[in-house]
Amino acid sequence: MPVPDYQTLMLPVLRSSKEGEVRIGDVVDKLAIELDLTDDDLSEMLPSGKQSTFSNRVHWAKTYLKQAGLVEPTRRGHFRITSRGEQVLKSPPARIDVRFLEQFPEFNSFRTGNVNEELQPVEVLPSSGATETTHETPDDQLRRLNREINASLGAEIVERIQQASPAFFERAVVSLLLAMGYGGSVEDAGKILGRSGDDGVDGVIDQDTLGLDRVYIQAKRYRSDNSIGPSAIRDFYGSLDMHKATKGLFVTTSSFTKAAVETAERLGKRIVLVDGVQLASHLVRFNVGCRVQETIEIKRLDEDFFE
Repeated sequence: MPVPDYQTLMLPVLRSSKEGEVRIGDVVDKLAIELDLTDDDLSEMLPSGKQSTFSNRVHWAKTYLKQAGLVEPTRRGHFRITSRGEQVLKSPPARIDVRFLEQFPEFNSFRTGNVNEELQPVEVLPSSGATETTHETPDDQLRRLNREINASLGAEIVERIQQASPAFFERAVVSLLLAMGYGGSVEDAGKILGRSGDDGVDGVIDQDTLGLDRVYIQAKRYRSDNSIGPSAIRDFYGSLDMHKATKGLFVTTSSFTKAAVETAERLGKRIVLVDGVQLASHLVRFNVGCRVQETIEIKRLDEDFFE
């Protein structure tokens, strides 16, 4: 089965603590067995590569239960059920989710940030059966929104490049390659990539600072609906052959046809194709044509501070 979302894990996590204090790591292992998760399921990692997706979601489930007053921490890495949590399990709902937890003032204060709000005792109500519209943890949502923002920004940068002159596209390519670690300086790279082609740029750039290896480049500033075909790839291959080059980079603001991609793969030289979508991603990743507007720090409790 796929790795359950964090809301699906809330009730199992609460039940795991009904006998008393438990260690979060043991809960992760126990639930993995109970849910019959495969090795592939358990090996799925967050994009950071520092924690498994399943472990992350179990931790988030426990965090939400804690914020609703259903469990409480005891010592490092351990928690136990509260009297409110025991009350919930006396007549357990079919599912505990964000909507169910919204009946608890502490939880709503946690979500809105009004942690100083005066809280009153509450009576535990049964689940209404409604569920939160998203199953994503805050971590998941941040990453998804970050991807959406970057994709939108990249598309906007490429659109602006398409509206600019070929010379501007040349400078953008030079700046990107330098940001990626190729060439020596803007001045040196500008000399190397100084030859303009029709609606694009052609030239070479050093793969290293000393110029021991070079990458030959073809760049086409086309509209998004004007795809690059196999004939352009074969022409570029011929240019590489004339220069006795073994590596080539073909960059476009549009796209490559399937035949163009297959042609590049069949030819005897290493030709890397970068289409408009990939170009947008690289430009954003290496801060070319954009800048950091705001930095959001994600912090976690420093357990060593309290030892």
